[in-house]
Amino acid sequence: MRQKANLPPDSTVNIGPRMPSDIPGYDNISVSFSAEGKSSRPVNFLLSKDGKTLAQFSKFDLATDPRTLISDAGRPSRGGPPNAPVIIVGFDDLECPFCARLHESIFPAITQRYGDKVRIVYKDFPLDQHPWAMHAAVDVNCLGAQSPQGYWNLVDYIHAHASDIGADPKDPKADKTLPRADEQLDKLTKEQGVFQKADMPELEACLSKQDTTAIDASRKVGEALNIDSTPTLFINGAKIDGAVPLDFIFGEIDDALRAQGVQPPPPYVAPAPEAETPASPVDTKSPQTAK
Repeated sequence: MRQKANLPPDSTVNIGPRMPSDIPGYDNISVSFSAEGKSSRPVNFLLSKDGKTLAQFSKFDLATDPRTLISDAGRPSRGGPPNAPVIIVGFDDLECPFCARLHESIFPAITQRYGDKVRIVYKDFPLDQHPWAMHAAVDVNCLGAQSPQGYWNLVDYIHAHASDIGADPKDPKADKTLPRADEQLDKLTKEQGVFQKADMPELEACLSKQDTTAIDASRKVGEALNIDSTPTLFINGAKIDGAVPLDFIFGEIDDALRAQGVQPPPPYVAPAPEAETPASPVDTKSPQTAK
């Protein structure tokens, strides 16, 4: 195992007990690696009954529609209806700069190109290294339970202004703090809630509770799909990692439409680069009218 995985000398290999498998002549074993206080996710192997062969293989259920790999039920959506030919499920972290870059590039480009042929939902996957990402996920979901439009307005705003969250508006040179970030996120959510005519006592109670149960469940779904970074998109079940170019995403959507018997739009032609213009000040308004 050490040789095949090219492990460093100070690493530890943890091998679980032999368990029955559905492959004749083989048992399942679970293997993980740890070093410097960190452990990998378990990796499943097949060990022959005689102990002489170790194997790995992937099994795919061809009877299952890839579009149904990840449920989009109960999530605020953009674009088409639940029966749209293409469903995009994105695992998102609201403090992730790469997520913000992808978010900015695909909205409203996808809806402009494909209209109601594509339905888009986000699932939560806040990363541990992002201090306020979990709080942001809870806040947007508190609002999303009452207003899907408010959810997307808030997601748009947070992604566009993530670099400002936690900063002191009166002292730009001051260090960002987590308490200030949480306070700002709650304030933005309440402002959007008022704009959307939400039940404010219910919204404020949800914000105060900061229940992470649904977020934790979403992360477990992502981990089961071998997600370890954001952004990650699934286009009718096809996995795309990272902030990839827009034309690549369009190509994947076009292929997914053809697989559903739907003719995609004419081939995408990227616009010519525009001349550089002076940078404009950062928008510090609330997300009330974000689209």
